[in-house]
Amino acid sequence: MVLGTTSGAGKSWLATALCRWYARQGLKVVPFKAQNMSNNARVVPGLGGRMGEIGSAQYFQALAARRMPEVRMNPVLLKPEADTLSQVVVLGEADAALSRMPWRERSALLEPLAESALHELMAENDIVVIEGAGSPAEINLAPSDYVNLGTARASRAACLLVTDIDRGGAFAHLYGTHQLMPADVRAQVKGFVLNRFRGDEALLSPGPEQLQALTGVPTVATLPMWRGHGLPDEDGVFDDATTGTGLRIAVVAYPRISNLDEFQPLRQLPGVRLSWARRPQDLAGADWIILPGSKATAADLAWLRAQKLDAAINAHAGPILGICGGLQMLGEALIDTEGVDGNAPGLGLLPLVTVFAREKLLLDAAVRFEALDGPWGPLSDVRAHGYEIRHGRTRAHPAFEAPRIALRNAGGEAIGWQAGRVLGVYAHGLFEHPAVLQALFGAQQRPLDAVFDGLADFIDLHFKPGALAGLLS
Repeated sequence: MVLGTTSGAGKSWLATALCRWYARQGLKVVPFKAQNMSNNARVVPGLGGRMGEIGSAQYFQALAARRMPEVRMNPVLLKPEADTLSQVVVLGEADAALSRMPWRERSALLEPLAESALHELMAENDIVVIEGAGSPAEINLAPSDYVNLGTARASRAACLLVTDIDRGGAFAHLYGTHQLMPADVRAQVKGFVLNRFRGDEALLSPGPEQLQALTGVPTVATLPMWRGHGLPDEDGVFDDATTGTGLRIAVVAYPRISNLDEFQPLRQLPGVRLSWARRPQDLAGADWIILPGSKATAADLAWLRAQKLDAAINAHAGPILGICGGLQMLGEALIDTEGVDGNAPGLGLLPLVTVFAREKLLLDAAVRFEALDGPWGPLSDVRAHGYEIRHGRTRAHPAFEAPRIALRNAGGEAIGWQAGRVLGVYAHGLFEHPAVLQALFGAQQRPLDAVFDGLADFIDLHFKPGALAGLLS
């Protein structure tokens, strides 16, 4: 089990690396996270032959473990809709009743569901690589913390505690977290990991030795800072904009942005500079503008207008791409009679109307681009694989000339439209496919499987000899 001193310490990254490392030893490995809070989700096989959704981190961890992702790997997913409101997804499906419940009451009901999924995975596999959430030392939450403490107890897993040394205070973080953990779970901690280290490792001494004398826990790895490992950031918008010459793509970073992990290939692509836009001046000089997905489309559209980004987007002369919630914003209107998202006028760049339905659509299927023109012409007839997570149902506005259908899913349904420089699609994940990257940019990204192998090689090099195998004894 990978625990962290804070959110963002490196739990997801390390768990992914461990999944591939143990899989390469010939073991049957699966990932698990009892509860994830993220608007980055993927569509995977669910219960009863239906599709469900899990956090993107567990999706990638499953691929690293060479396994088909499925809903038991992340039985509870919280998708924030506002500062004090989240949609609760249980075993892949949204649960409206649980979403309305207070946090502590909800946790009491979710814990047995998560523990059942954990025990099933433990019975079916050689190893379960478990990711914790936030910190296991949040003493105000300890009685209801089934994600860290409850899962550690239920699994009896050997635990690693990872900290981000680049933030400073790493030894205090490790010692304080270790001491505030309940004694029974503290005893499961078998190693400390210093993540994102820059400098001469010899200068760390005698810190690790003193820490071990205080806690009895050895520091089993010092992992150097590695920005180019190839995994997307799980928890937030990355602000280290790529630099250099080439095509500049600005992604509008509204507060409830979702599925931002799908832009990782662009972040790594030669000849592409990716940046986030929160103000009109952030769009100045951009070649492309992308409106990404949103967990609260109407609210994010209101934010976009408050920042005066709407005028800058409308004035942009280059290509504009909207994905899912971004597609909905580009239309003429959002209509919500079910109380799902909200009503709002759109940006008016595509002659479309979106009506929100109570039922969420979850689809994972092949997609095909129709014949396109202008800046999107290179995508004509390109086939790829995409996934859809949406409440919106979008159709042409009856009072306007119908836009060109740009994309269809495997069932033949129109899920993308073009009007000149503006393209809107419902399919997420298109930039993860070589054919799309080749058509639009004439370049390829590093294969995902090579990314996973690189992660496994990295921890194999930097963990103390025998430490990873020793966690299994």
